[in-house]
Amino acid sequence: MHRTSLYKVRVAIWGFAAVAVLTFAGAFSWRMLHPPELPSPVVTGEAAIRNAYSLTDHTGQAVTAETYAGRWQLVFFGFTYCPDICPTTLAYLASAMDSLGPEAERVVPIFITVDPARDTAEVMGNYVSAFHPRMVGLTGTEAQVAEAAGNFRVWYERSENETAPDGYLMAHPGHIYLMRPDGRFEDVFIESDQSAGDLAKHISSLIENEERSG
Repeated sequence: MHRTSLYKVRVAIWGFAAVAVLTFAGAFSWRMLHPPELPSPVVTGEAAIRNAYSLTDHTGQAVTAETYAGRWQLVFFGFTYCPDICPTTLAYLASAMDSLGPEAERVVPIFITVDPARDTAEVMGNYVSAFHPRMVGLTGTEAQVAEAAGNFRVWYERSENETAPDGYLMAHPGHIYLMRPDGRFEDVFIESDQSAGDLAKHISSLIENEERSG
């Protein structure tokens, strides 16, 4: 099957899988990747994911999705107090960026918090700088974060945990969204699906195809 067809099939599969999860999932703990019941999106064969937000970056500057137009974007939602999924995934993204070599200039890894009450711009700056110099941390108001998550079809919820800092964690999925330079959705990944090197090779092939077609 042609690579482009494979991509479309994969996107369609993810779309239908997301509908199933969003429709039938119930209660969960912060360790589970099953979202609560939410209204099901209409699936038309393409992922209903919009690269749209108005947030603040880790340097305190107001940004939108258009700020990163012209570059491939790896978008991941999480929070800095996350005990396992987030640091593992961000380290994975950092490794993929290193594997890209010079082509890393064409890619921006973006970490959007789902815990804006604690994840201020300063906190995000200290956090993302520990993973990769090109990594961008985004935060905002509760409403801004909710809008961004909704556009990416990302669920999250506060989970009370008396042993955690401030007595709570944030339940959220571990998906990494690959967005095209024009802002359109390209693909979605989970860290355990492939090595960081394989992810880098996949992105490199997309960049090469873009250059040939351009």
